[in-house]
Amino acid sequence: MKDDSRSHPFRDSMMDARAAKDTPDTPQTRAPAYKLAFADDGFMMREELRPVRLQLELLKPELIMDERGVESTVVMFGGARIPDPAQKDSAKTPALAELSRYYDEALKFARRMTEISMAQYGREYVICTGGGPGVMEAGNRGAHEAGGQSIGLNIVLPHEQAPNPYVTPDLCFNFHYFAIRKMHFLMRAKAVCVFPGGFGTLDEMFETLTLIQTHRMKRIPLILFGVDFWKNVVNWDMLAEAGTIAREDLELMNFVETAEEAVQIIESWQNGAA
Repeated sequence: MKDDSRSHPFRDSMMDARAAKDTPDTPQTRAPAYKLAFADDGFMMREELRPVRLQLELLKPELIMDERGVESTVVMFGGARIPDPAQKDSAKTPALAELSRYYDEALKFARRMTEISMAQYGREYVICTGGGPGVMEAGNRGAHEAGGQSIGLNIVLPHEQAPNPYVTPDLCFNFHYFAIRKMHFLMRAKAVCVFPGGFGTLDEMFETLTLIQTHRMKRIPLILFGVDFWKNVVNWDMLAEAGTIAREDLELMNFVETAEEAVQIIESWQNGAA
């Protein structure tokens, strides 16, 4: 992205940033105060600039996705530790090895949704994941194998993490703020699929549920892969029986086992049959 010089008669910021690199070396030009504000990393990282950084993290992916013509997404949440079935023998626990079947379902689901997306010129139903390993990798891989594009919303973590190799490079983003990243997950979402996972997956799932339950976002298909997994992790019926949620809140979710079931729910929803 760059300034569009056609929209105004002034020198654009890129021109001045390049020119500033050729400034004569003097005590004055070496001082941090002389740096262009937007090109001064030290200034941009100041505590007082947090509101600006939040705005930048909101704007950058939004502008790039607009430029790439992404109109809607299908979001896939799920555990980074869920292995490819081909590698399940190296899984850390027998339970993770068993859950590897959901890597396959995520792969199949993303492949099929990407085929649907490509039939609409790649603007709708674009697969969007957290860009990491496990279920996220399966989602981006399925889209890649179908010949389509997919989005990866990565985040900087204390341990080293790189995006999986299947994310479309021009749609691979990196975040500092979890909150802004979660906003981008849902801003274009036409469906959300949640696969088995850990704290991060639970956080993303419950934020989505809360926004839908409180009518802070439009209701969309919220599909949970793995009936036994999710009904063991959360006692949904007890929440309703206790009155901490309404009985009808349980209808905000659909539980499935296969990619085919999830695709059918999404297609029925879009056709007005939900």
